[in-house]
Amino acid sequence: MLIVADENIPLLDSFFGDIGEIRRVSGRSMTAGEVRAADILLVRSVTRVNRELLEGSRVRFVGTTTIGTDHVDRDWLEQQGIRFSAAPGCNANSVAEYVLSVLSLYAEKRGLIDWSRLSVGIVGVGNVGGELARKLERLGFDVRLCDPPRADLGEEGQEFVSLEEAMKCDVVTLHTPLTRESNHPTFHMVGEQELDSLGAGQLLINAGRGGVIDSSALLARLGKSNVPTVVLDVWEQEPRIHPELVDQVWLATPHIAGHSLEGKVQGTEMIYQALSQFLGLPVRKKAGQFLPEPALSKISFTSSAEEEDAIRIALRACYDPRRDDIRLRNAMSGSVEERGAAFDRLRRDYPVRRECSSLKIQLKGTSKSLQDSFRAIGFKLKI
Repeated sequence: MLIVADENIPLLDSFFGDIGEIRRVSGRSMTAGEVRAADILLVRSVTRVNRELLEGSRVRFVGTTTIGTDHVDRDWLEQQGIRFSAAPGCNANSVAEYVLSVLSLYAEKRGLIDWSRLSVGIVGVGNVGGELARKLERLGFDVRLCDPPRADLGEEGQEFVSLEEAMKCDVVTLHTPLTRESNHPTFHMVGEQELDSLGAGQLLINAGRGGVIDSSALLARLGKSNVPTVVLDVWEQEPRIHPELVDQVWLATPHIAGHSLEGKVQGTEMIYQALSQFLGLPVRKKAGQFLPEPALSKISFTSSAEEEDAIRIALRACYDPRRDDIRLRNAMSGSVEERGAAFDRLRRDYPVRRECSSLKIQLKGTSKSLQDSFRAIGFKLKI
């Protein structure tokens, strides 16, 4: 059995080595010729999986180790009898921690002693938005949820606001899929009108899909007065992103919000489980078997620690988005093709990033409030 897989999927040998022969290829430039003899295809979001890629091949199972599926023509796969599986929620915690780190930096930029004074509008309340909302609510933030498709369902006990209302929050963070043909399409959902409604006291984060924001309208808005602070992890026309837009935003990262080691490995595990079920094989492997010891395993705080300082130190010990921002800005030189190749290299060669759960926080005589905050974020505590 031949398994053709994106070379950037972690732990391919560990999970799939005893199922079949693994052939690694570039996900971005994957061709029909490379896939034709495959029985199994494993991809990430950079590969368009459609008729052009798979027609005439032997592929009977396609797995994407990502939460998004807009790169896959699911209708065509179903018509051909090809089983498809994704990894919904695999990196939800990673993206939520990315947003928390950005919020920590933003509160410091604003001079806020208590970061929970910020109101946060979450647009898109699926696996990622839902996980972020749970963390923020436990931390005491005023959270407003916007999800028109779920609002239409009239979920009991769940209150949703309009996009217009969400855009009034101090922070607006986008976590929707990219859709064009639906009752509530998200392509260019945030356009000129929405961007003009944002002012200098607001923060806009996009860690969902690049096309949700009209990048031309955003670039124009950032050239005007009273501009919002903008953080982009996802971009239109990846990997050939607009260098001028990189220059104009506060933080720019190369589509890595979900790139924690735990998130990536969990995505691999979920597709391993789905493939094993498809093939009728027992599921014997777990992600925890393969996670290495973290480089930083423990931080201690005493009773003299200020709560906000302690949270900032711990969050940034796990992840500081400014490092990725610098890497991306340094890559924005050369031709369009050279910039695109550099963007892909930043993702391919991304350094190991561990989630907060990998870090044990030792607390000596600290307040219950601080303990609760660390637990809400996801740290392990030793008291």
